Amino acid sequence: MSENGLLDRLLAQADPAQTPQDAKPDAAALQVRERIIRSAPRPHPRRRRIVGWASGLAVAAAAVVVAVAVLLPQGMAVAESPAPLDFSAERSTTETLRAAQTALAETSGPAVPERLVRSATWGLDINGGTGETEVVPQLNTLRWEPDLSGRMVSIRGVPYDPTDASANVGAEISSSGEVSVDLAIEPGEFATPVPDAFGDSRADVEGALMSFGMPDEPTGSEVVLATTAVLEQWTLTNAQESQIIGILAEADGVEALGATTDRLGRPVAGLRVVTGDGAASDIVLLSLETGRIVGVERTNIVEDELIAAGAILSYTMWDVDERLVE
Repeated sequence: MSENGLLDRLLAQADPAQTPQDAKPDAAALQVRERIIRSAPRPHPRRRRIVGWASGLAVAAAAVVVAVAVLLPQGMAVAESPAPLDFSAERSTTETLRAAQTALAETSGPAVPERLVRSATWGLDINGGTGETEVVPQLNTLRWEPDLSGRMVSIRGVPYDPTDASANVGAEISSSGEVSVDLAIEPGEFATPVPDAFGDSRADVEGALMSFGMPDEPTGSEVVLATTAVLEQWTLTNAQESQIIGILAEADGVEALGATTDRLGRPVAGLRVVTGDGAASDIVLLSLETGRIVGVERTNIVEDELIAAGAILSYTMWDVDERLVE
């Protein structure tokens, strides 16, 4: 089956309408697919949508990630998004990266890279009639095999009002237990530029990142973009993540933000990079306990008719506790 066919099946399941499992995607879902594969979308009005943005949409499509992006009706503005993380106790970029590498060396992680990813993402559930908005987290498990078969399961999180201060303190994500997507991936159907496990040398890790689009002399944003793509498909060893941090340390445009608590209640340090077009910034979250890369959040910089400047466009968190996604 083609990548488009796989996306068709994914979008038919992920659409909030209760469509039959064997139904063809409707016009709105087809728009999602076109946006994911970077074609020109054509807005199609509809009363109720799920809106979300996945970092690295082209890679997210290949990874079968279900942070699905559905276009809003024309003229509708996104009123609210999750509250930004609040950072404090700023350290230098060098100190932040060095501390992460030290923690990686001192803690245990996967013995080998795994074709298993547990992640948390989010979308906005917007009522087109009333404008009411809820943040709808998704808890995702992607497992795939050397023959490029696998399964993608997404569990709907408990929605919350983005204006509710109490919902934006500590752990924001909890499971509703409701399975929104359960997608079987047939042999040969999973698309990835790196189908084989790779080593933990600098050359091995650079090669994997370059397979996901990182250029020879990357900016900080280009390292983050490729890293996000890799982590959407692989759970890496500590040694491999340390190599990525070393590559990031050599790139331009990386700014330390200090410490905070992520949306799963975990202590993290933040690093910010601005995207190449200057339209958004990505915040990389490094665990203060393990040094691992546990999240990336994207913030809008340039205001447009849909999205306010400073709005959180997306977040993806990794190393999610298995009990949370059950």
